[in-house]
Amino acid sequence: MNERNSVVRDARTLGIPKMLLLGLQHMFAMFGATILVPILVNNYFNGEGLSIQVTLICAGLGTLFFHLCTKLKVPAFLGSSFAFLGGFQAVANLDTGIFANMTMGEKLPYACGGIVVAGLLYLVLALIVQLVGVKRVMHFLPPVVTGPIIICIGLSLAPSAVSNASTNWILAIIALAVVIFFNIWGKGMLRIIPILLGVTISYAAALILNAVGMTNADGSAILDFSGAAAASLVGLPPFQLCKFNLTAILAMAPIAIAAMMEHIGDISAISATVSENFMEDPGLQRTLIGDGLATSLSALVGGPANTTYGENTGVLELSRVHDPRVIRIAAIFAVILGFIPKVAELIGSMPTAIVGGVSFILYGMISAIGVRNIVENKVDFTKSRNLIIAAVILVCGLGFSGGLTFHVGGADITLTSLALAAIFGILLNAILPGNDYEFGNDIRGDVSRGLGQNPQNSELK
Repeated sequence: MNERNSVVRDARTLGIPKMLLLGLQHMFAMFGATILVPILVNNYFNGEGLSIQVTLICAGLGTLFFHLCTKLKVPAFLGSSFAFLGGFQAVANLDTGIFANMTMGEKLPYACGGIVVAGLLYLVLALIVQLVGVKRVMHFLPPVVTGPIIICIGLSLAPSAVSNASTNWILAIIALAVVIFFNIWGKGMLRIIPILLGVTISYAAALILNAVGMTNADGSAILDFSGAAAASLVGLPPFQLCKFNLTAILAMAPIAIAAMMEHIGDISAISATVSENFMEDPGLQRTLIGDGLATSLSALVGGPANTTYGENTGVLELSRVHDPRVIRIAAIFAVILGFIPKVAELIGSMPTAIVGGVSFILYGMISAIGVRNIVENKVDFTKSRNLIIAAVILVCGLGFSGGLTFHVGGADITLTSLALAAIFGILLNAILPGNDYEFGNDIRGDVSRGLGQNPQNSELK
C-alpha cells in the first residue's frame, strides 16, 4: 500500500466510535489556543472581556457554517484568531469621546462591532476572486510565494510550543514521545490518533506527578482543578450583542487585511496537506466567504474573530485521515462544551506543557509541508527574483514577532508577521520581472501544492 492509498478520505469506513475519537483528537488540538484568546482579552479588559463559553460555541458553529459555505469539502477548523488581539487592546485603552466614562465591559461590544465589519471585508476579496477568476489570482501566488508562507505559518508558532513546553519539560517530553511512538510504531486505530493518545497518557502522568508533590518549573502546581470545582455543570453562555462606533471600527477592521492574507496561506497549507484543489473547488471565494461570515456572526454575539487553525492541519497530516466529517464532529464537541462549563474547565486544566509537547509535532508538520511544496515544485533558487521573494517572506514572517503597528484614528492597528510576509511576498512577485508561473500548466506541481487538478485525474496516473 503506497502513501496515497493509506490516506483515509471517508472516515465512515472506520466506524462511528473511531470517528468520534478522531473528532475528539481535533478538539484537543484546537482547544488550548482557542480558549487562550478570551483569556488574553480578559486581561486587557480587566476580567470583563470575552467568555470562554461563547468562544467555544462560536468556534464550533463557525466551523460548521464554514463547511456549509465550502460544500462540506474543506477539512478546516475555525478557532479564535490571535490577529485581532492588538485591536482588542486598542479598544480597551480608548478613553476619549463616548469611551471616556465606559467600564471595560461596556467597551467590549464596540470591539466586537469592529470585528463584524472586518469579517464583512472578506466578502470584498471574495467578490474580486469571483470576478477575475481563481487562475488569475493564483498567478500572483506561485510556489515561491506560498511555500515560504506555509513555512512561516509553522515556524511562527514554534516559540509558542517551546514556551509552553518549558513550563514542565518532563510532561512535554512524555507527550512528544507518545505521539512519535504511536505514529511510527502504532497499529490500526492507534496509529491515527497519536495526538489524542499523547494528550491522555501525558495527562495521566501529570496526575501521578502532581500526586507525589512535583511542581512546574516556576514552582506552581502541575494541575489546578479550582476552576472546574467552581464551574457549574450546565450553564447558558453570556451572549451579548455587538455595538458600532467608527473609532472602534478603525481599530479592528483594517486587521482584516492581515487575517485574509493568513487565510490564503492556511487554505494553501490545507490544500497541500490533503492533495486537493480547494482554491478551485469549492473555490477561494467560498472559503473567504465562510471564514468572513463566521467571524462576523461570532462577533455579532460577543465572540472573537475566527480563523482556520494550523493545529488541525497538523493533525490531518499526522493522522492521514482527511475526511472533513471528523472536523465537524470536533465542532459539535466544541459547541457542547460551551454549554458544560465544568467539563470545559476540566479540559482547560490540562498543563500547558502537554500542549507544548504535542505542538512540537503539529507546528513542525506545517513548516515541513511548506518545504515539501518548494522541493516538489522544483522552485529554481538560482534565479535572483526567487531568492529575493523567499528571503523577504521568511524575514518578515519570522522577524516581525510583534507585527508592525500603525497609529490610525486614535488607535493602534497591527499587521501580524504572517500578514506582512504575505503582503510583501505577493507584491514582490507582482513587481519583479520573470514571473512565468501559470496556474494549471504543471498539473503534477500544482497537485503537490494542493492547487492543481483532482489527484485522481488520469493524467497523474
